[in-house]
Amino acid sequence: MSDLHFGWPAVPEQVEALETLIARERYDVVAVTGDIAQRARAGELLRGAAFLRDAAKVSRTMIVPGNHDAAWWFAPLGLGARSAIFAKYRRYISPTLEPTLHLSGATFVGLNSAHGVTWGTLTWNPRDIGIVGDVRPRQLVRAAEQFHRAPAGDARVVVMHHNPLPGQLSRRSGLSRPKPVLAALAAMRVDLLLCGHDHQESVASVERASHGMVISTAGTVSSRSRGGRPGSINSITLTDSAIEVDVLTWSSSASAFDQAGGMRRCFARSN
Repeated sequence: MSDLHFGWPAVPEQVEALETLIARERYDVVAVTGDIAQRARAGELLRGAAFLRDAAKVSRTMIVPGNHDAAWWFAPLGLGARSAIFAKYRRYISPTLEPTLHLSGATFVGLNSAHGVTWGTLTWNPRDIGIVGDVRPRQLVRAAEQFHRAPAGDARVVVMHHNPLPGQLSRRSGLSRPKPVLAALAAMRVDLLLCGHDHQESVASVERASHGMVISTAGTVSSRSRGGRPGSINSITLTDSAIEVDVLTWSSSASAFDQAGGMRRCFARSN
């Protein structure tokens, strides 16, 4: 799931339904791909921490920050107190911005694509300030090292906030340099990339260097869904041979996330 935006955009009914779903299904992993807050405020992050704490009672959790979790105004363009950008996130959510999680048969590696306002994320559009993401070469080197240590045969999963593929409605990638990032992840033989940011759900497979990688972009669980679409989450099943993604969309009549309005995609895992 992604983009819960605790604060004014949050939808309590959807959050409560998510909490019920997690408690019932007891997923192996609950992954949140950023933007747990709306304005990186302490109260928003505290509510997110409570959500994650309840999820951790029945599942392993994996979370990376999003651009709304970064208080970029403390150090625009690297000028100022850079440690303050994620001070509240580190205090209330996680001291680690790029976590690694090992399960039997799968290794998850987090990438922080939300660095605030940097020279590498500037565009000619003022509305992009603090919005565009970036993944730096040294982060990719670290990710490759983590996967190199993983057991042979493990499914390789990357978790980050910004979407590397253009959204259907936005027609934009969230990353400033998506092509070299995708090429690097393909070289690491990543099987699955989890992301969000675009506020529209998407499931796709891309092939780079003869390696197929599934990109699961979760929609938002808030009132800020793109194009007035219902909120959604992605439920994923990983096996030795396949990756199956179910998009579960919000049904106001059922007060639940279900498959009725979503879709199912299944992909063979690359060797």
